[in-house]
Amino acid sequence: NMTNSLCYGRDTEGTKNELKGDKDGASDSESKADTGVPEVPVPPDDTPEVLNKALSGLSSRWKNWWVRGILTLAMISFFFLIIYLGPMVLMMIVLCVQIKCFHEIITIGYSVYHSYHLPWFRTLSWYFLLCVNYFFYGETVTDYFFTLVQREEPLRILSKYHRFISFALYLTGFCMFVLSLVKKHYRLQFYMFGWTHVTLLIVVTQSHLIIHNLFEGMIWFIVPISCVICNDIMAYMFGFFFGRTPLIKLSPKKTWEGFIGGFFSTVVFGILLSYVMAGYRYFVCPVEFNNDSNSFQVDCEPPELFQLQDYALPSVLESLTGWPTVRLYPFQIHSIALSAFASIMGPFGGFFASGFKRAFKIKDFANTIPGHGGIMDRFDCQYLMATFVNVYIASFIRGPNPSKVIQQLLALRPDQQLHIFNSLKAHLTEKGLLPALEEAAA
Repeated sequence: NMTNSLCYGRDTEGTKNELKGDKDGASDSESKADTGVPEVPVPPDDTPEVLNKALSGLSSRWKNWWVRGILTLAMISFFFLIIYLGPMVLMMIVLCVQIKCFHEIITIGYSVYHSYHLPWFRTLSWYFLLCVNYFFYGETVTDYFFTLVQREEPLRILSKYHRFISFALYLTGFCMFVLSLVKKHYRLQFYMFGWTHVTLLIVVTQSHLIIHNLFEGMIWFIVPISCVICNDIMAYMFGFFFGRTPLIKLSPKKTWEGFIGGFFSTVVFGILLSYVMAGYRYFVCPVEFNNDSNSFQVDCEPPELFQLQDYALPSVLESLTGWPTVRLYPFQIHSIALSAFASIMGPFGGFFASGFKRAFKIKDFANTIPGHGGIMDRFDCQYLMATFVNVYIASFIRGPNPSKVIQQLLALRPDQQLHIFNSLKAHLTEKGLLPALEEAAA
């Protein structure tokens, strides 16, 4: 989520007030309960000097608006660039973002508890990240590069014992953690063990789902991400200019006006973007590995989901527009569900991140991007969206994949292949399909 900090009119001054606790509605008991949590050092302002000089005459509110706006345009331009570079570059960017998000969250834990000198905390955290990535990416390679894996003997052996190797690696880290336990820090060490594993669950698992969505077709990657970005931008714009009614106490600067304006803007944006992208095979075809050229290819006969169809309008809309039918891609109807989720449920990822940051009295996860905070600040809404898209595809879109079934059949022994052939032949004969096929062949 490249622009999540733009949500609902939140500005820098407002965030500072939140951290001071003068607008969050927190009770005295809550404040006292938080006093035991060490504060994370606040990073210095990293806004480029050029922007500071150019915007020096503006109030802090408008200065923040311009800084965020300029950096947002720069990030959107970079997003277009990586889309142009293709699916492989997108996968590498997802991996880099995952590692950076993990680093930011683990760094917060280390900054809070480094004075306790917990042994091996950062080493074990990165080791567990390596183990989990080995497991997930190994599963992906086995699933989507099956023919290549079976062709290369070392890869075939690694694939066959992949889960056992993954478990052995994790078990090694588990034993290292047990051996690192120090009597006076038992509870704190188990806190950090849980911290690491929850971070892995949130960051690594979700980025793995993003890559799976990408393999279904780049449109399943681009449209959801773009909807979240659009919702953040439009919610910020509506909240900045029209926001009056607070939305949630956790983030007082987020308003109902921004929430509602962002919702309708995102739905319209999703429908229009889907119409444009559904006409190009580059975006709608599944990303597949070509064994002949040893490269990714994005080419297919577009399925019905991406073919224009006529839809009858309800009588009310027909009377208003004068159109009895409209021509739409079926994917545009699905895009309404994606846009609605991005607008209604997606922001709860941001609320969750806000609560986390308030718990540790920090404004941002890091200061990687001037005016926006860290990478995790940009992607907190995206992780919920990635899970939703993956579940949505599995529930309503994806069907059996014949090419994968054939790949698996070809990897069987000849006697197993003959058994399946005879079983399939008997089944087709029983259904009355095989004679018809034989007559057609004759």
